[in-house]
Amino acid sequence: MAYLAPAEFVTKMVDAGESKLLMSTRDTLIRAYMAGAILALAAAFAVTVTVNTGNALVGAMLFPVGFIMLYLMGFDLLTGVFTLAPLAVFDKRPGATWRGVLRNWGLVFAGNFAGALTVAVFMAIIFTFGFSEAPNAIGVKLGHIGEGRTVGYSAHGAAGMLTLFIRAVMCNWMVSTGVVAAMMSTSVSGKAIGMWMPVMIFFYMGFEHSIVNMFLFPTGLMLGGNFTLMDYFIWNELPTVLGNLVGGLTFVGATLYSTHYKTAPRRNPAATAVQPSARPAAQGVLA
Repeated sequence: MAYLAPAEFVTKMVDAGESKLLMSTRDTLIRAYMAGAILALAAAFAVTVTVNTGNALVGAMLFPVGFIMLYLMGFDLLTGVFTLAPLAVFDKRPGATWRGVLRNWGLVFAGNFAGALTVAVFMAIIFTFGFSEAPNAIGVKLGHIGEGRTVGYSAHGAAGMLTLFIRAVMCNWMVSTGVVAAMMSTSVSGKAIGMWMPVMIFFYMGFEHSIVNMFLFPTGLMLGGNFTLMDYFIWNELPTVLGNLVGGLTFVGATLYSTHYKTAPRRNPAATAVQPSARPAAQGVLA
């Protein structure tokens, strides 16, 4: 599990950001679609484990398998490109512009949403035998998750919106740390371990992940959750996207870039030491 020093893996972060900005529209959409679908399946798996075992920690410990799979296959989540794509602009890489960043974010959002929605439809069919009967226990749980994390926030007004936003910030702080941790190692096992730890934390703590929610809430709506599509977008998805952007770019991308890539000059204590000033000779006292 060879370890790369911070200056090395942060350079890889900037290179990855540049690569994503210059990627074709077709490849960006395909990779985003598959990332959304795989993460949605991992979320369904984690909820199933939680319901069947009655232990949320077990579900959180197993959820990262989806994140690890999609990363190793080179697929892209919105949470990751929030952190990486701007770094290429910060570094003034050729062809890297803010317009390109916004283009990338829009395409990845669309691809992630389409992939997550596909799995949401598939799982809703499975949980209801093709919508021929009431949802099973897992489907009921998904409906309750949607209610608690939309109307549950709205019931608290501005305080609920603040809580939602902070949970989204904390989420991508952890998830993007997982993305970066994968770049610290050159082995598959090292990458998997690095990703697993922070992703488990976000899932168990109930932080808000915009792509996971692209699966949870449409599924909940299809299975009879007591909230609306407008509740989902206003009281979850849109604030979560903004919080994920702030969390990933501020606490991971910009901080690592500013200290390990654009490192400030070293201090020179010898040059800055204050020289002792000459003291006037003591005057004798006349008798």
